[in-house]
Amino acid sequence: MITLVAIFIGGGLGSLSRYGVSKLYNSELPLGTLTANVLSCIILGLTIFTFSNKIESSDFLKPLIVIGFCGGFSTFSTFSFETFELIRNGNLIIALANIIINIAFCLSVFYVFRNSISENI
Repeated sequence: MITLVAIFIGGGLGSLSRYGVSKLYNSELPLGTLTANVLSCIILGLTIFTFSNKIESSDFLKPLIVIGFCGGFSTFSTFSFETFELIRNGNLIIALANIIINIAFCLSVFYVFRNSISENI
């Protein structure tokens, strides 16, 4: 039951954070979603690769951060919708750039964290 409560709290906080980040931008470009996705990957990378030994045994922290907060903060559905709308409105180049930038930045975050941890072991 504690796990479900942790996921619930983390998901709510992540969703509110995503909403806040999206309000920072007044742009037709999906910069809020990109920011939320990259920040979520940074938080997830820090949690998994840096603090895993500290939170692995916790029945509250790991579900709170990894499943709840990062799940609520990152947003594949919004990314997909915004990209679809860019294509539908004839902005194919921006849509392709959005796809490439989101994937490249988010994967790069995990690559950097994984390599940083490997070098320090």
